[in-house]
Amino acid sequence: MKKVEKGSYGYIQYQKKKRLLVTFILFLIPLVIFATGLIQTKTRLNLFTVVAIVGCLPACKSLVGLIMIFMQKPMSHDQYEKAAQAAGSLTAGYELAVTAYEHTTLLQAVVLKGNQVVCYTRDEKTNPPYIEKHIKQMLSANGFGRAQVKVMKDFDKYCQRARQLAASGRSEEEETFQGDERYPGSSSEEVMLRVLCAISL
Repeated sequence: MKKVEKGSYGYIQYQKKKRLLVTFILFLIPLVIFATGLIQTKTRLNLFTVVAIVGCLPACKSLVGLIMIFMQKPMSHDQYEKAAQAAGSLTAGYELAVTAYEHTTLLQAVVLKGNQVVCYTRDEKTNPPYIEKHIKQMLSANGFGRAQVKVMKDFDKYCQRARQLAASGRSEEEETFQGDERYPGSSSEEVMLRVLCAISL
């Protein structure tokens, strides 16, 4: 199973397979411990049972993560190709399940240019102003107080905006960015994308 980095196309599908395997193993370990104790002592009332019960805690935590990731619908390959073509050489991210207090929103595509962050989601439950405010707050807390965030539900309009950004010249943000000591050598857009990855599943 080839690793897919967060923010890359195919990440959701990769995480589904990975988390399913990890969850299965985490539940299998306490089951084996319990069975071992039962075979050796001929009763459930032993130390093995206690260890097996405690061992279920990380398995249950992993199960919650598995359920969360299975609720996310990955981006189609056709849409990915169209979005990538529209973004051109700009910094872009895909399949970011941004977590917020009220709702987890899957951003199928994100393109960044200067202080502009344009996102596309097909999640009908998404409240664009709410998730825009949340992302802006997270970016502001990481030194990008001038970030302008726009979340779109129309894929064609998203691609149109991405093409506009790709055709525009260097922004003031790009000209004045002094670098980030956390990510040496990264552009402002790459650092902002890392922030988005950090607040995503």
